[in-house]
Amino acid sequence: AQNGYFYVNYTASNGKTYITRYSVSNDPDLANSSSAYTIMIIDQPYSNHNGGWLGFSPIDGYLYIGTGDGGSGGDPGNRAQDITNQKLGKMLRIDVDGGSPYAIPSDNPFVGITGDDEIWAYGIRNPWRCNFDRETGDLWIADVGQNAYEEITFQPASSAGGENYGWRCYEGNHTYNTS
Repeated sequence: AQNGYFYVNYTASNGKTYITRYSVSNDPDLANSSSAYTIMIIDQPYSNHNGGWLGFSPIDGYLYIGTGDGGSGGDPGNRAQDITNQKLGKMLRIDVDGGSPYAIPSDNPFVGITGDDEIWAYGIRNPWRCNFDRETGDLWIADVGQNAYEEITFQPASSAGGENYGWRCYEGNHTYNTS
């Protein structure tokens, strides 16, 4: 509302996921279609499980991005459990106001240690509908199951990040593939 920016998470016809910022036009209800500014591009190995959710936390103001595991069945590349060079199967957390194209919040759980700095949480299959509780700031993540179990994950606003939500080892609370 203050700066006229809004953000979109989409999969383009080239199969890649884009996190893109747009500005409103002179009419605050319309986008300026020529204002696209790419924040992040994520390669997708398959055409399914691209996630697609993003939202700003009411607590810290950072942009959270839910990414799917990259597709196919059973996460054959074990991308959701890989915290190095993999933005797939994760909840990412970035500061879109602190850098160009973004900055990494210094309190993200993998800053300065093994793991991609953008990762807030991992072990997610395909977060398709998430939201922050407006009163508490808690994060709710609806995650698609493999065959038998869907999952709703609760992350309290007090979380310091770094949670492993278990996919592909577990589908919900049930063992899936622990090899």
